[in-house]
Amino acid sequence: MNENPLYPELNQLFGVYLNEDFSYWGNTIKVIVGCYRRDSSQESLKNILAEIGNFERENFSNLDDAFEEAYGSQFGPELWGYTTASFLDELKRLLSE
Repeated sequence: MNENPLYPELNQLFGVYLNEDFSYWGNTIKVIVGCYRRDSSQESLKNILAEIGNFERENFSNLDDAFEEAYGSQFGPELWGYTTASFLDELKRLLSE
């Protein structure tokens, strides 16, 4: 994972919760993201939503490649039945609940 200082909350989510040890937190994206939400402050939740939006805007022309470069060593959305775009949409939905 290439930690980007512009995305500290995304780095946290993928470095701690959505990595090779994901089963420590749960076996579904909903449960794992729920653990992240439980452990995060309201400010962190607000920040991660902003980071997701920024990541999408900054990488709109190569979203899959940018995601692979940033987080591919930790997490593959396709292994969970998502595309990069649909996974980021699901994250936004789950984080906003």
